[in-house]
Amino acid sequence: MQALARLSQFVGKTFAFWVLLFAGLAFFTPDTFKFIGPYVPWLLGIVMLGMGMTLTLSDFGEILRHPKAVILGVVAQFIIMPLLAYGLSMAFMLPAPIAVGIILVGSCPGGTASNVITFLAKGNIALSVACTSVSTLLAPLLTPLVFYLLASQWIDISMGAMFMSVLKMVLLPIAIGVLLRMLFKKRIAQATEVLPLVSVAAIVLIVAVVVSGSKQSIIESGLLIFGVVVLHNGLGFLFGFWIAKLFKLDYADSKAVSVEVGMQNSGLGAALAKTHFAIDPVIAVPSAIFSLWHNISGPILATYWAAKTDDAGKRQNEQVTQ
Repeated sequence: MQALARLSQFVGKTFAFWVLLFAGLAFFTPDTFKFIGPYVPWLLGIVMLGMGMTLTLSDFGEILRHPKAVILGVVAQFIIMPLLAYGLSMAFMLPAPIAVGIILVGSCPGGTASNVITFLAKGNIALSVACTSVSTLLAPLLTPLVFYLLASQWIDISMGAMFMSVLKMVLLPIAIGVLLRMLFKKRIAQATEVLPLVSVAAIVLIVAVVVSGSKQSIIESGLLIFGVVVLHNGLGFLFGFWIAKLFKLDYADSKAVSVEVGMQNSGLGAALAKTHFAIDPVIAVPSAIFSLWHNISGPILATYWAAKTDDAGKRQNEQVTQ
């Protein structure tokens, strides 16, 4: 079990590498992964089940302790990223499928990887977990609503169908995970050590499915989508931090909000695209690229913030000892 836990930690830390590797394999041998397509919702459900198995009542205690920070993080998540996606789509006059894909991933809740990045950045981990949990629980309602408001000019969207999809792929697995943890606390606590391995495998396979079915679209528009995704992610980090500072959150809280806003549940975006818009595979590509990129940009930002925090701590200690 310990060896498996160590492998899980290693795979979790090298997530971006595995995404890139399997995306490459899917691009050059697309037929290898196409059969997984019908199982994408189930793969996302596995990730959400794992999230539910890690949640405890204390994770929601942060809402009562610091309601302003949690509310700000969740509101910023569902306002900043969707509006940035819409603004970038208009500014670059993106083709309709790409614009829809960018707005779709922008309308998703925060990704669970944000909690790890906040930890590495020496931010408020409890706040990050609370924001991710609340935004994910609100996703069945807010993701279809926000997506419809911003993307319906390009494509027909059934809010009711999307609501049911998010409910089944996100809320139901989380609820089952929470229930399992309550019923089998000790065994689930042990099992959570290997959850990063399971989650990475599921997300990697989702990305591979998207890439395998979108090879021609990636060849034609991949560079454009990548550039917009990089901007979307970077501006999300920046505006998330600015809005937190504007509302006078401290440094650790501001980092948590910034990471929470900038990192998306791109797996949900890809699963929704495959489920509802399979007729146009390019819609899923921004989510797949986002899944890769935010697992590169996030650790880079976390390393910068951690070093900055360490430097500030050293200067404080020097002042105290003088």
